Amino acid sequence: MSRGRIEVISGCMFSGKSEELVRRLRRAVIAKKNVKAFKHASDDRYDAVDIGCHTGVKFEARPMLSTIELVAAWTGADVVGIDEAQFFGESLGPLCEAMANHGVRVIIAGLDLDSDGNPFGVIPYLMAIAEDVTKLHAICVVCGEDASRSYHKAGKTEQVEVGADAYEARCRGCCLS
Repeated sequence: MSRGRIEVISGCMFSGKSEELVRRLRRAVIAKKNVKAFKHASDDRYDAVDIGCHTGVKFEARPMLSTIELVAAWTGADVVGIDEAQFFGESLGPLCEAMANHGVRVIIAGLDLDSDGNPFGVIPYLMAIAEDVTKLHAICVVCGEDASRSYHKAGKTEQVEVGADAYEARCRGCCLS
């Protein structure tokens, strides 16, 4: 049995997380690995089913509403990709550990911070237990420097509001101004 591992791709919106996830999954397919990809069903911005991003890159996936749905779905995979992991509950952490302990390479993409700058969902935990963490940056729409934050452009009422049009990438300084 191959050695399992957890890889986390994190960063703000528009930083290329989904695109990097798709790149890694495509490489696993080329290596003739059994790849299964999942995304949170609430994210239908670019595609209702597949992992997609604003650049048009896509990868076949199964949308899921909860970690419970993932429990049986990953069976038989060599590589599991999970997009928008911040939308899954805290139980995603132990599930990812169980998959890795069973020899699965688990690649997770998700926002590390919410638009208030707070750690987002299960991602900080996953970053702590992962063998590999990649933090990506976008370009700040205000000053052009590296952006690490997802800035909500209008008054939001919930921590989670799905929709790329409501957000823009900003650096720390431009979020404060």
